[in-house]
Amino acid sequence: MGLIFFTVKQQSCAVIERFGKYKRIAKSGLHCKIPFIDTVSTKLSLKIKQLDVSVETKTKDNVFVNLLVAVQYRVLQDKVYEACYMLQDPEEQIKAFVFDLVRAQVPLLDLDDVFSKKDDIAVAVKTELEGQMAEFGYGIIKALVTDVNPDRNVKAAMNEINTAQRLRIAATEKGEAEKIMKIKQAEAEADASILHGKGIAGQRQAIIEGLGDSVEEFIKQIPGTDATRVMDMVLMIQYIDTLKEIGGSSKSNVVFVPNTPGNVKDLAGQIQETVFAAQKLE
Repeated sequence: MGLIFFTVKQQSCAVIERFGKYKRIAKSGLHCKIPFIDTVSTKLSLKIKQLDVSVETKTKDNVFVNLLVAVQYRVLQDKVYEACYMLQDPEEQIKAFVFDLVRAQVPLLDLDDVFSKKDDIAVAVKTELEGQMAEFGYGIIKALVTDVNPDRNVKAAMNEINTAQRLRIAATEKGEAEKIMKIKQAEAEADASILHGKGIAGQRQAIIEGLGDSVEEFIKQIPGTDATRVMDMVLMIQYIDTLKEIGGSSKSNVVFVPNTPGNVKDLAGQIQETVFAAQKLE
């Protein structure tokens, strides 16, 4: 019974020969054969297989690099005869094609382009393999460049270049940030100076208006007094207050100032001359 019946597993097929000559293909299921006449020559799996091919080649900029290409393939159901009888070792044939294709593509690219265009290399490998292997009964499902591995020293150099570029960008950004901060600080100081000047001007205006009101009130209450005498008296009071303020400060340096009442009149005269000169310039 065992010599007559045989089974073929799912996603597989068996090649039947009669007296050493191809007879037929048995698909998955239960089959029978003539004992001693028919023989099962081989069984082929129809499942997708993967073949990893490592290729060492040189780039356009003379850098040796190792590429790992993963090729997914399977036996075509309508070409089992070709897959069984035309190739002695299909995996070695696929490797030979991959070696030839990769070594034709990579030398046209610089190392940086190999990384960025590895998908293009994979598409070129798949397209070429499909045409080459179809006549031998094998279909190419997909080709992937899974790894691009240059020499260790080249990797270290590439990392150093990348680090230097990033440090340069960081330094530029830091300099721009500091520049912006200084500009903003200068603008803030300018605005503060303007506001401070306006404050001082307002303060002096208020002092002048207050003194004017005081002088007018003083003249009204004491007849026969003119504005010049009143201003001399006000300056005298301010002069004495200034001396008191300087003497009462523990952090003040030694300051020599005239301390006779006659100096108040000279000070008033100097102020008036300054005011008149400013009016002439206007």
